Amino acid sequence: MKNHPVKPGSKLDLSQCDPGDTGDYKKSEQGKEEAKAVTEKLIGKLDDLQERLFANGNCALLIVLQGMDTSGKDGVIKHVMSGINPQGCKVVTFKTPSAEELKHDFLWRVHQKAPEKGQIGIFNRSHYEDVLITRVHGLISDKVVQQRFNQINEFEELLSESGTCILKFFLHISKDEQKKRLEERINNPEKRWKFSTSDIEERKFWKNYMDAFEAMLSATSTDLAPWHIVPANYKWYRNLVIAQQVVTALENMKLATPPAPEGINFDTLKIE
Repeated sequence: MKNHPVKPGSKLDLSQCDPGDTGDYKKSEQGKEEAKAVTEKLIGKLDDLQERLFANGNCALLIVLQGMDTSGKDGVIKHVMSGINPQGCKVVTFKTPSAEELKHDFLWRVHQKAPEKGQIGIFNRSHYEDVLITRVHGLISDKVVQQRFNQINEFEELLSESGTCILKFFLHISKDEQKKRLEERINNPEKRWKFSTSDIEERKFWKNYMDAFEAMLSATSTDLAPWHIVPANYKWYRNLVIAQQVVTALENMKLATPPAPEGINFDTLKIE
């Protein structure tokens, strides 16, 4: 699989990352079915690993999903996380800040939503919106952007050192693929509820967003919380890449089955 981790301190050029890449899998029905079969096996592993994470309760996993409209953030959650127990997973979306939230620093509302130990937290859009849409539309200065980059790195360092593993995925689609997906929403009555005129308006700023993403990914990919660029034109490959990364991260936690309660002889225990 092609997974593009962003090297800390590097200068990123997204034009060098192919959003239509499918790694070792052919862009065919056969390649699609092979990838989906592997993904299903990984989802099965994820179910067991998440149960151990919940049972141990000594660490957490935070998954951050960023990308342009239609890049597949909802799709990743729907498919990759389909097999896990909802009790151990929480999805959070950060929208326009409320009046109360605006009275605090921009990370105040985010810290409250970080996953507790034993949990998987998913940010479907995240604190990174505050250095993306705000920058593209000139709502904050370049100086503030740089300050926020540093503050985000320090915030994620705090989470990591407190026992939270952070996985950050940029879902990389092409402008042509976005057009195709937006047209599908327009033409399919079952999908129109997803459509917003703001999607078309934001599309006009595509180049500005790519520049903002490049700067953000370069400045906030760290050893403790690296960014991964996920080719996302093909949904089945996108799901495979992320499922593999999530399973690997949980496996690296060395999550053992918790010991049974002391003082109980389970070999002789009988339920009357």
